[in-house]
Amino acid sequence: MTRPTPPAAGRRPRRLLSRGAAALTLSLAGALTLGAAPAAPAAARPAADPLARYHHQHLHWKSCLLGPDDTTGKELEQAGARCADVTVPLDYTRPAGRTITVAISRIRGTDTAHRAGALLLNSGGPGGQTIGDPPWVRKAMKDVAARYDVVGVDPRFVGRSTRLDCRWPTGSMIRGAGSGRAGFDRMVSFAADLADRCRTHAGDLLPYATTRDTARDMDVVRAALGERRISYLGYSYGTYLGQVYATMFPQRVDRVVLDGVVDPARYSPRLLRGSEEANRHALRGWADWTAAHHAAYGLGRTRGAVLGTVEAVRGAAARTPLRLGGYRVDDHLLPVLVFNGLSQDNPQAYGDFAQGVRDLRRAAGGRTVTPSPWLASALEFLLTGHESAYGSAQAAILCGDVAAPRDPETYWRDLRRAGAGDRLFAPVANGINACAFWDAPRERPTTIRDDLPALLVNATGDPRTIYRGARSVRHRWPGSRLVTLRGADQHAVYGVFGSACVDTTVNTYLATGRLPVRDVTCARPTT
Repeated sequence: MTRPTPPAAGRRPRRLLSRGAAALTLSLAGALTLGAAPAAPAAARPAADPLARYHHQHLHWKSCLLGPDDTTGKELEQAGARCADVTVPLDYTRPAGRTITVAISRIRGTDTAHRAGALLLNSGGPGGQTIGDPPWVRKAMKDVAARYDVVGVDPRFVGRSTRLDCRWPTGSMIRGAGSGRAGFDRMVSFAADLADRCRTHAGDLLPYATTRDTARDMDVVRAALGERRISYLGYSYGTYLGQVYATMFPQRVDRVVLDGVVDPARYSPRLLRGSEEANRHALRGWADWTAAHHAAYGLGRTRGAVLGTVEAVRGAAARTPLRLGGYRVDDHLLPVLVFNGLSQDNPQAYGDFAQGVRDLRRAAGGRTVTPSPWLASALEFLLTGHESAYGSAQAAILCGDVAAPRDPETYWRDLRRAGAGDRLFAPVANGINACAFWDAPRERPTTIRDDLPALLVNATGDPRTIYRGARSVRHRWPGSRLVTLRGADQHAVYGVFGSACVDTTVNTYLATGRLPVRDVTCARPTT
């Protein structure tokens, strides 16, 4: 799934999946003492906390700047953040065994007289870094930011935390299924190879790359910060992580905001299934905008003409791979590029994607093309090992949370059932990936509690975490409230899209701790 992009940072094509969900119900005590000695009788002294060394560790706060080229570190330094490494057990059933580190950043609140506590962040992926997010989240929070310590957490095996890298030749396991059975069989081999590389290069870490273990790490972070409870802001996959944490540690959560809501009933390695129509809608919206800017991009003066250009490029890539610089784009990659261009509903994002399609059309016409910055970044992500660690962690989490069908024929049947009417999104949403060749998850998924008093946020046209899923979660949680942004094909809204209605509703909740009396509907801003 796609994680949100800070408004000033530009779009990052690695965020393909915003994606998450879980289901074994362990009590809090069970989660903490799994594998420990039996508790003493009630009359005896209380059982020792097997995680005491982690809960009471002393954090060494230091500069967030890693070097002169560390842009994230510079932004954190300028915002007054400090960073630390939190030690956690690799395997929570063996807390005395091997340890790993989880990297965090913190900007402390200044209004200590009205302090609301710590607000932990996760901006999606799975596999996305969050350590650099406190500065832009605090800007979205406006005056209420002074009441919180805003904490960015790179989950286990991500970013500045202990890393997991399968040494892939790509940053993502997501591909289009291609044309016919031969194309599908190529993707079966591709997916199996990615899984084999993970077993070879990261097999000792894979069993512990799960949302449940990430939630356990969050609770260690909470305790190490000296907080009795934490508030939480999660985007995309981060909404699933928030649901898992609140289920496993219900007494440890205060205010919870989930933006771009993942329906836990649909969370799996195949969670893109069902998003095809939302993506087609987003593509039509982009085509309308691009047609209105024909003078700038030359892709067509009407929606139909622009969509015809995209289809012509797709057909050309299916016949012969398109050459763009040192890269080749075939019918496995072209649908992923289109999919990846459609998560942000704003002129900058639309323009970047339009430039990319213009480059692809020129390549389809046989011209020598140097790809524009957005397209060059997307191609580097998909066709080199530059961000292997991101894709590796994303796959490990998705595959480690929920088992995927193992028989390739299951995927082939789904592709055949989808038919030939959608050659862009159905081949991505229904294709096979590395999880089909993964070892079985170590734990069962989490059965999410049905009484979470959270504030849910979703745009009606979100092409990643579709609106139907947010409504389903709202229906199952009568104590929650849903903030709907109408008329936007936008993934991640609060602090990202520029809706004063959404931002004010969220900030009021963070300030007061009181959910709106009823659901809130916000119109798309007119300017």
